Amino acid sequence: MNSSLRWALGLGLAGLLLAFAVWRVALGAPAWLAPLRLYTDHAFLHERLRALGWLAPAAFILLQAAQVIISPIPGEATGFLGGYLFGLTLGFVYSMIGLALGTMAAFGVGRWLGASIVARHVPADVVKRFGFLLEAEGAILAFVIYLIPGFPKDIVSYLFGMSPMPGWIFLVVSTLGRIPGTWVLSAQGARTATGQYVELALLTALTAAVAIPLYYYRHAILDRMRRPGKDRLSP
Repeated sequence: MNSSLRWALGLGLAGLLLAFAVWRVALGAPAWLAPLRLYTDHAFLHERLRALGWLAPAAFILLQAAQVIISPIPGEATGFLGGYLFGLTLGFVYSMIGLALGTMAAFGVGRWLGASIVARHVPADVVKRFGFLLEAEGAILAFVIYLIPGFPKDIVSYLFGMSPMPGWIFLVVSTLGRIPGTWVLSAQGARTATGQYVELALLTALTAAVAIPLYYYRHAILDRMRRPGKDRLSP
């Protein structure tokens, strides 16, 4: 087994262990019930993290990583919760660490499994839109995808794992691309926790003014950057 395969296998197994740890330790619930309750009961998630005390940051980081790998709850919910529980600075840092771990785990699994397997489990519309990423080497393309809201970043992480892009470059550009959105969610959570509702409203309005046009034109932006003929993911 070569080093690349060992690295990818290790990341995949680490991702599974992260998800299991969150289910059993942080949530105190049977593993098969945890994703449903996380998705439907944010107050429960909030209470369970607070109850962990000094372990809460580690549990939150694991949760952020797990939501990238297996998507049990929306990433927006955990990003907001990070700022609410830990404040802007720590919430942002913890979120970025968790997102980086989860994103690289998904990247490693994609590199390990390859197109022949992943193509059978990726929705057809995503394959049509993002299959060209298998040939993508451009760091700018990856940065734009992770910067603009509305792209399925979790699935895209697996697809980039099957591209020629080196892992360290992907880590850098995907992390940089996530910074603005993660900071905004952390700031919104922190403002809510401290009752700064005027600042929260202003931040939300400013964010919407920037994010809504980017979201609306996201596919047009992506289509201008893609290479002709690189839009299929072949099994």
